[in-house]
Amino acid sequence: MDAIRLTARAGRRPWRMAAAALVAASVLVSAGACSGDKAETPSWQGGGQGSSEAPSPQPTLSTVAVTSPAADAKDVAASTEIKYDSEDADNTSVEVKDADGGEVKGTLDKDSKVFTPAKALGWGKTYTVTVNGTPSGDKGGSTTSTFTVMKKPSKLVRVTSFLGDGQTVGVGMPMIVKFGRSVPEKYRDDVQRRMTVTASPVQEGIWHWISPTEVHYRPKTYWKAYTKIFYKVQLAGVPMGDGWYGRSDLTVDLKVGRSFVMTVSNKTKKMTVKQDGKVVKTIPVSLGKKDTPSSSGTMVVIEKKEHTVFDTMAELGPEEGYRTKIDYAQRITWSGQFIHAAPWSEGVQGRTNVSHGCVNVSMAMGKWLFGRTMLGDPITVSGTEEKLKNGNGWTDWNMSWDEYKKGSAI
Repeated sequence: MDAIRLTARAGRRPWRMAAAALVAASVLVSAGACSGDKAETPSWQGGGQGSSEAPSPQPTLSTVAVTSPAADAKDVAASTEIKYDSEDADNTSVEVKDADGGEVKGTLDKDSKVFTPAKALGWGKTYTVTVNGTPSGDKGGSTTSTFTVMKKPSKLVRVTSFLGDGQTVGVGMPMIVKFGRSVPEKYRDDVQRRMTVTASPVQEGIWHWISPTEVHYRPKTYWKAYTKIFYKVQLAGVPMGDGWYGRSDLTVDLKVGRSFVMTVSNKTKKMTVKQDGKVVKTIPVSLGKKDTPSSSGTMVVIEKKEHTVFDTMAELGPEEGYRTKIDYAQRITWSGQFIHAAPWSEGVQGRTNVSHGCVNVSMAMGKWLFGRTMLGDPITVSGTEEKLKNGNGWTDWNMSWDEYKKGSAI
């Protein structure tokens, strides 16, 4: 042993290299052939003569933890997310079970270290969270934690969708969600994060708060024809201000039909109709006269009535008011502007404006349009004396994309 050290110091490199190789080879052979025997460790490897090499112990320190809800927490919101910590997030699993051992389904975001239940947890129910890490070096471990959801509150906010499953809508149709009570501004970001829209094909879009009780969703440009849309609103148990909570979750599965776009020019007094990008009809129109002008802007069809009565007697009085039967009426503003058949103005359609703000067309063209339009089909009117006011109808497309995004709470 001393000879080896001396020769190494003397700098006899060829002999030292050969000796080192020989030692390494003997160690490898010994380990491979006698892995079950107690082998002596040479003192020059750091061991004592005749000592045994003990196996490295497995780590016992857990590096995973449930960070929210806190252990044994009470009155937890039914909409809570499970947050955890882990040094090895990619190899960590999270399991949530109810008091009966039933598994809670949900999604695990390993980047954010958050488990989100697929639906609201049960009022007053107790849950157990188990976080498992994979043993690797000083990482791994397992931990459990329990918490109890708050009892069902008395103040619950109703959440509704204007649209329902299976509907087919126009390319300008916004997704519309309404609340039975105003949502305070500081709660809207959390509410909005729990409202997701999935479109196929994928299109960029965003939610826009029309008012404290109504929020719309539209894409950057009109929906692509024949798009499939699915949106989910998960607000059951979500705090909505002043002790109020969301009543329920909802989902809607619908589709967009063909592209059907109407454009009206006051200059030409004509409507141009395009279907799937091609002009299919040019229709003479009469718009609002000067003292009752039509609104210039982009609107969509929000209601259809084949036969109805326009009655303004209560609003305008017997001198200016009127009560008239109308066919093929399609509402485009809340203030009372429609596309409709007007046989009394057929002689001036395409030349003179005589309406009370509506888009007048002939009986034949009124019937033709009525048979082809659907809710959400857009119409843009240009060149009139009055601009469309946002909120007077579904005016989501009357705003630029940059302006529309400002209505998002996120």
